[in-house]
Amino acid sequence: MAFVDQITIHATSGKGGDGVVRWLRTKSNARGGPVGGDGGKGGNVIVVGVRDLGALARYRYEKNFSAENGEAGKGNLKRGANGGDLTLPVPIGTIVKVVDTGTEHEITRENERVVLFRGGHGGLGNARFKSSTHQNPFESRAGKPASGGEIQLTLKLIADVGLVGLPNAGKSSLLNALTHAKSKVGDYPFTTLEPSLGQFNGHLLADIPGLIEGASSGKGLGTRFLKHVERTGILLHLVSADTENPLTAYKEVRHELESFGSTLGTKREIVVLSKIDLIDAAEVAVKEELLSEETGRDVFMVSIFDEESLHRFSSRLSSLLKKE
Repeated sequence: MAFVDQITIHATSGKGGDGVVRWLRTKSNARGGPVGGDGGKGGNVIVVGVRDLGALARYRYEKNFSAENGEAGKGNLKRGANGGDLTLPVPIGTIVKVVDTGTEHEITRENERVVLFRGGHGGLGNARFKSSTHQNPFESRAGKPASGGEIQLTLKLIADVGLVGLPNAGKSSLLNALTHAKSKVGDYPFTTLEPSLGQFNGHLLADIPGLIEGASSGKGLGTRFLKHVERTGILLHLVSADTENPLTAYKEVRHELESFGSTLGTKREIVVLSKIDLIDAAEVAVKEELLSEETGRDVFMVSIFDEESLHRFSSRLSSLLKKE
């Protein structure tokens, strides 16, 4: 199932059932007193958090949803049945926005429920209008109307580790090697069009699409994917070893992260010099030292084609995550 991270749908609550005019029938079939029942309440529109990152995909082709209407009242003072609620599953980490009002709700827990639109109240039957001076009321009241509108659903990933870097830094390949995920890999200017996910020793890793210059101001896929980085616990910043100037590549991504605002610029960062199989060992050493000195961080070196370096990196990453 395709990963969907933002979509707009329309949902409507249920209309309240109408109250009715009914009369008690005697043995002689003469009309007795009023016994019209009230209408049932319309169903609510509710969003609920689920542990399924693909949950928004169900809304790609079906855009309109409705809760059930309440039933009309019945005779003998019987109330109509309430309409069933409409429950919309969304992944944990989804921002739910009611477009007409601008009201936002953040779903952060499994089974967390938020009522977006309440169903209409049921109308009143004629029995409700009986009084000492009004014994045979013909009045009844219709059910209250439904409510609804457009709902914008935006997912912000909550991952333990987010892989960032320029396009072709090797993020997808490393994610696949560490987690056995099936992220598409290719030599394209903008490789990944959607975040790819994988499990690593019980931790969720997310390959965030390659950042390009100007991403923080909306260029390319821009802020659409920077928001995913916003919630990751640790940034795994990949710099390809075959880049002519790795420090420039590193700073370009850092600039986009810091320009986006929020807390991106202050997150814990692990620097990885990737694709070290593409250059000779001496050049790897020079670039590793340059990155380490200029960033003030330890730099891990890895190649997915070198089992020893991959195993060494995997062990160190696992150790770091255990300390979190």
